[in-house]
Amino acid sequence: MFLSAAVAGAGGMLLSGSALPSRLPYGGALKRDPFTLGVASGDPTADGIVLWTRLALEPTAPDGLGGMPSGSFDVDWQLAADERFSKIVKSGTATAGVAQGHSVHVEVNGLEPGREYFYRFRVDGHVSPVGRTRTAPTGLSPLTFAMAACAQWEHGYYTAYRRISEQDPDLVVHLGDYIYEYESGGYTAPTGIVRRHAGRKCQSLGDYRLRLAQYKSDPDLQAAHQVAPWLVVFDDHEVENNWAGPFSSTDAAAFAQRKAAAFRAYYENMPLRRGTLQKGGSIRINRRISWGTLATFHLLDTRQFRDDQACDDGDRAGCDERLDAGRTILGADQRGWILDGLNRSQARWNLIGQQIIMAQRDFKTGPGVDVNMDTWDGYAADRTRLLEGIKASGAANPVVLTGDAHTHYAATLKPDFADPDSPHVAVELVTSSISSDGDGYRDAAGIAETMRENPHFSYIDQRRGYIVCSVSPEEMRAEFRTLDYITRRGAPAKTSARFTIPSGHAQLSA
Repeated sequence: MFLSAAVAGAGGMLLSGSALPSRLPYGGALKRDPFTLGVASGDPTADGIVLWTRLALEPTAPDGLGGMPSGSFDVDWQLAADERFSKIVKSGTATAGVAQGHSVHVEVNGLEPGREYFYRFRVDGHVSPVGRTRTAPTGLSPLTFAMAACAQWEHGYYTAYRRISEQDPDLVVHLGDYIYEYESGGYTAPTGIVRRHAGRKCQSLGDYRLRLAQYKSDPDLQAAHQVAPWLVVFDDHEVENNWAGPFSSTDAAAFAQRKAAAFRAYYENMPLRRGTLQKGGSIRINRRISWGTLATFHLLDTRQFRDDQACDDGDRAGCDERLDAGRTILGADQRGWILDGLNRSQARWNLIGQQIIMAQRDFKTGPGVDVNMDTWDGYAADRTRLLEGIKASGAANPVVLTGDAHTHYAATLKPDFADPDSPHVAVELVTSSISSDGDGYRDAAGIAETMRENPHFSYIDQRRGYIVCSVSPEEMRAEFRTLDYITRRGAPAKTSARFTIPSGHAQLSA
């Protein structure tokens, strides 16, 4: 493990390497370790990276400010070419103030492409854990990344995050539901409640700050952040279950203010660039990240611009509203943005990161379909427009990366799922949850029935887990990793299925 005792010891005090500035401008005001939420990095470019931390003495302090004293703190940071910090590449000072929830976002530029770096922070005599990050390459360098989603705190432990950290990926792609907004016990898993949410149901800025701090205090989650840069997008639970554009599922009167608070807290707690927060209380998470000429990640937002769910949401059969040609999940501007990017793309692989299952998932045995209105099935015309646009773009090797479903799926995507001759446009990889719904299971009979109704599925597994993808110019390999339990600590992860996507073929090979 790269986080060696040669860098930081007990209490986070510096043991070796080049010293950080030793000034204590607050006279030792922080008597305890303020780095209880760890460190993180994200959104790499060929010459830059975002470094993040947030100061908190008491992560679950009721006001959401982490028990920090009032005022602002100067936080020194270093980026080094080695984990002993004998070769400092960049350094500086950032301000952590109350208005930003004492978070720090450092955008470092002028770095070398395709190389590993180490970083740390210091404030008031305390030194943070050391994080490892990397810049994007400029050519066809191979890539290994992990996919993760859906980590309900109360449903179990974050062992899957720990197992991700042990795989030393180049990137982690988190596809939403990083937190859950419910009050304690508001969403109970079949295997029960393992640990309790602090605070009330998230509604105010303080509520969301508190919830994010509680989640980020978990050492397994911190380990996954420390090992690699992350690409993050949110889904619904970062705000409210199944919200849709301006529509709340519970409290329409104050929803605009609630969304703005949730977006602000999300930015404060993620390694995102300063331009992420927008005027008017919105946030921009759809963006493109290039990994040299090998891969481009096209990250989508399937919440802010969608129409309300058809037929009052839920699983529905015979819902004609979902087929309405005017309904959208992306919005016209974002659809234009993704298709324009695909038309222009020169990448060998085009990886479309988004939140909800895109393949049709029919729950009904026999004639007719019973589908979930919150997924792309509830916006069937927009899905057809996107898939036809992907095919028309000629973009090489489109692969859709998805979260939300709490189940592993591997599928092929086509504009018309009812037509056996409809062309295969892309492959979809859906990662199961980190912890949501508690200990999983594998229902062989149910899986077989679902796959008969949905022949475009190649794999289904209801256990908790994540996916590790290895990308080269010739192929993309996906390993579906599963854990047999998460309601107690220490579960091993195993590879339950492997698939290969050959370059030039929108199909899965076992």
